[in-house]
Amino acid sequence: MNLELTDEQTFLREAAREALSRVKTVAAARDALEEPTALPDLWPIAREAGWAGLLVSEDNGGAGLSAFDAMLVMSEAGRVLAGVQLLGHLPASALLDRAADERIGAIAEGELRACFVAASPPSDLEERWTVEPPSGSVRLAAPLLGADGRLRGSVAWVPDAPGADLYVVVATREQDGAPVAVVVDAADAVVEEVVRYDATRSLGHVRFDGAAAGVLEGIAGGDLARAWYLAQALLAAESLGAVETALAMSVAYAKERFTFGRAIGSYQAVKHSLVEVLRLRENTYALLLYAGWAYEDKPEEFALAASAARSAGGHALDYASRAMISVHGGIGATWEHDAPLFFRRAQLSRRLLGGVGNATDRVAGELLSAA
Repeated sequence: MNLELTDEQTFLREAAREALSRVKTVAAARDALEEPTALPDLWPIAREAGWAGLLVSEDNGGAGLSAFDAMLVMSEAGRVLAGVQLLGHLPASALLDRAADERIGAIAEGELRACFVAASPPSDLEERWTVEPPSGSVRLAAPLLGADGRLRGSVAWVPDAPGADLYVVVATREQDGAPVAVVVDAADAVVEEVVRYDATRSLGHVRFDGAAAGVLEGIAGGDLARAWYLAQALLAAESLGAVETALAMSVAYAKERFTFGRAIGSYQAVKHSLVEVLRLRENTYALLLYAGWAYEDKPEEFALAASAARSAGGHALDYASRAMISVHGGIGATWEHDAPLFFRRAQLSRRLLGGVGNATDRVAGELLSAA
């Protein structure tokens, strides 16, 4: 197995980095803490670069690229704390593509932005399909699709929900409890935009009060679980990019900051913490490679691979952001520095979509079931 990036993947990564460099996203992240409207709209960049159709087949007007290619783009977004609305759009687009939905062409072009309203698949700890609660740790049942074709229920903390044109919702059927994917137009959903801790992250509480819902035909429970784990892998890739920036900034500062006539990077306490960040980065990247391969070639291992990547990525960014503050000392703890912005991203990201704890439990469950 060749683990090197292909020429096309290298070009995709470099093109994403160049496209995102046109906007001062980190500076905007700081400004948005006091004025949320300071955040730039990055969807036009995503449309121009073709990211909206990354996971849509060429037959349906998309790029037909792999999940790992999408992870490369998410990693570049994470490097600069760019709030590109791909975490919600990409899993939704993959489901719409598989169902050959009539709107898939507009989705692939980015004319319509989709949002994946996810539900966590059943596990050895929870038999139901469950969603995020607005508060607390007890997960709620997924929205219910009635026999009348109406959707009822709510989902909190949905990434990229505000401003979406349609919602691909994981629900359960009232008749038999079976999981089903439904599409709800934005006009039929009630979305409360919420900003918590990391102003770069677009989040919303989504409520369906008897909304008209169209069932995506040909989508089974396995497809919905795959979309959930795809979102886990994309979030892990985004975290990886932020880890790389935190490490680069910390190493650069450790080389230029002197105390007692020596660069602080020469002291073991600093050196060892930065090496640990590098180790965590390498571990996350290796697991993302595994997840990318499993998505295409070993679907029965994708749940394990994506969950492991999510668990490792969340831990890596948490540690890297703390180390970044520590290495920079007093300046690293001030609002004028970028370090607190990465810490904010770490703390919010590790709690989304079931959280790092849920992903770690999934890894344990998958390994124990295979024993």
